Amino acid sequence: MAHVVIVGGGLSGLSVAFRLKQLAPSVSVTVLEPRDRTGGNIRTETHDGFRVECGPNGFLDRTPSVPNLVRDLGLSDRLIAASEGSRKNRYLYLRGRLRKMPGGPFGLLTSGLLSIRGKWQLITEPWRKPRADASQDESIAEFVTRRAGKEAADIFADALVTGIHAGDPTKLSVAAAFPRLPVMEREAGSIIRGFMRAAKKRKQDAAARGESPPGPMRMWSFREGLQVLVDGLMSSVGNCVRTGVRVKSVRKGESGASATGVSWQVITDTETLTADAVVLACPAYEQAAVLGDLDPRLADLAAGIAYNRIAVVALGYRQADCSWSPDGFGYIAPQNTRRDVLGVQWCSAIFPDRAPPGCMLWRALCGGVNRADVADWDDDRLAKAVHAEMKLAMGVRGEPVFRKIVRWPRAIPQYNLGHLERVAQIDAASAMHPGLFLTGNAYHGVAMGDCAEQGELVAARVAASMNNSSTV
Repeated sequence: MAHVVIVGGGLSGLSVAFRLKQLAPSVSVTVLEPRDRTGGNIRTETHDGFRVECGPNGFLDRTPSVPNLVRDLGLSDRLIAASEGSRKNRYLYLRGRLRKMPGGPFGLLTSGLLSIRGKWQLITEPWRKPRADASQDESIAEFVTRRAGKEAADIFADALVTGIHAGDPTKLSVAAAFPRLPVMEREAGSIIRGFMRAAKKRKQDAAARGESPPGPMRMWSFREGLQVLVDGLMSSVGNCVRTGVRVKSVRKGESGASATGVSWQVITDTETLTADAVVLACPAYEQAAVLGDLDPRLADLAAGIAYNRIAVVALGYRQADCSWSPDGFGYIAPQNTRRDVLGVQWCSAIFPDRAPPGCMLWRALCGGVNRADVADWDDDRLAKAVHAEMKLAMGVRGEPVFRKIVRWPRAIPQYNLGHLERVAQIDAASAMHPGLFLTGNAYHGVAMGDCAEQGELVAARVAASMNNSSTV
């Protein structure tokens, strides 16, 4: 029987295991996770009636990968959509107060977020020529400044990057972090026209399928939190998962010694496992440590992917101590404002049952690339800093009745300039080792949807390699 070892029990690794069992049920699968729990950054905890997401707060239905995974796990009936208000009402903290984000590019023209000059630069975006040399990598800040002006870059590009990557828009690659944008510029000649064409095509495709026009993109979770997804995956593949097992290295075994003609040895702290294929689904820095002896150059390439530091600070308040009950998703403080808080999610307004009756739960994100020091503050200092921001931005009068602080020393991989070239080199180097597969959110997208999508693709590649080898 062919054997596949998957290193890493986060969403990426568990997705590979689940899909591989579907595609190649005769293949034996082992998932090795060094921590005492699976799920990676996905973790839901409930304390005193407050339900806190320690990592992602939900997933978007931008792609069908997570909804399809949920469906195949039989969990669709447990899904809940984010509130309508959280979709429509999002805010920025600028110039001393919360300012509502417009619903689209044309709404920006009537908002007070941009000056007259900034609005003019935005409205004339469709008439700007695309960049002549599209082959050269470009930062998000450079791209948005060139297309829509410096004001739009300083406010909206910064806010977008802060909310998703907690990174630096002057360092992140637009082609790697937001690949649709340069494609729209190249194919439609304009970002605004590109979005309009995309919306029109979605409607046409739905009509061709005899379906209603698609609604706006939404965020989803489960009533009991995202932990439901991890538990569902574990219920399906859990018998092959081993936690508390750290992989030290991988090396090639004897040629022809396996069912597929390719043999690998996975060396852990306590034993050596033999496999026909190895999937590294752990973070890039862990992949680098595992690959050091096998391929130093490949290890160096993986180690070159930077990560930021994030502290999640969840605070619960009595409604009576809050000047208003927000109906929305939350707010972002662009990093160029140098606030102690990157952004705040109004968790109990987004999803039901996140706080006990009479209370509200808000979750602040601190740290990121430009304020990494904040994530290292001790708990009391961090909680006081976030509470001070809540008083300033939200008008909170009383002290929090609940707090939960979670630190992620290496939280989100940063797709800095040159990322796509680095990934291409990693793909080429790993291809020199048949039976070795690298995946995870360090390469092709940081969102849950990206991890589930890549997990499905990698599982198909592994299954194909097993079939191809067996027919040789």
